[in-house]
Amino acid sequence: MSLKVLVVDDQGIVRAGFAAVIDAEEDMTVVGEAGDGAAAVRLAAELAPDVVVMDVRMPELDGIAATRIITGHQDAPRVLVLTTFDLDAYVFDALRAGASGFLLKDVRAAELLRGIRVVAAGESVLAPSATRRLIGHYTSGPGPAHRTGYAHGALDSLTGRERHVLGLVASGLNNAEIADALGITVGTVKSHVNALLRKLGLRDRVQATILAYDLGLARPNPPDLHT
Repeated sequence: MSLKVLVVDDQGIVRAGFAAVIDAEEDMTVVGEAGDGAAAVRLAAELAPDVVVMDVRMPELDGIAATRIITGHQDAPRVLVLTTFDLDAYVFDALRAGASGFLLKDVRAAELLRGIRVVAAGESVLAPSATRRLIGHYTSGPGPAHRTGYAHGALDSLTGRERHVLGLVASGLNNAEIADALGITVGTVKSHVNALLRKLGLRDRVQATILAYDLGLARPNPPDLHT
């Protein structure tokens, strides 16, 4: 079944370029285009896309605010944020708003398409530079107690193995690497990840990573996060 994609960017030429690349794929269809955040919110509700490719800086309503509104609904589409501006505030705000990924607009077409497929599958994707700063932010700033909005009691529902898997996810390991580290199957890892996301009320691995760093469960190990 073809993935339905909504492309959002205030620059018509950029928007058309992304749409052309996406529409050329056999497993993807661009169902709509929007030039600002307000239109993105409206079209996301009308067209029910699987993935929204979202710009950040736009008139009317910016991409961060639009992402927060779109992902706040039940059965919300996944949001992949693309921006020219590789700034910490955009990275952190986009992820906290509910985005499942963050890439720069100069990304190669193949990486953009991979990113769409990854977030559509319920995983997450981050540009390497964003990942390094995300990890650095949580290891050089104030202690977790000053950053987290979550109570440590949120982890009480997790089994010991699920806590361990959460830490490995936040350390940047993918399912196959976690399976190898723990001596279990990839299918079992997926079950643990799905269970911990459900118990903690999280959308995806990006939010799980943020929570793990907030609570001091993870430390930087490797610099790039791939899922």
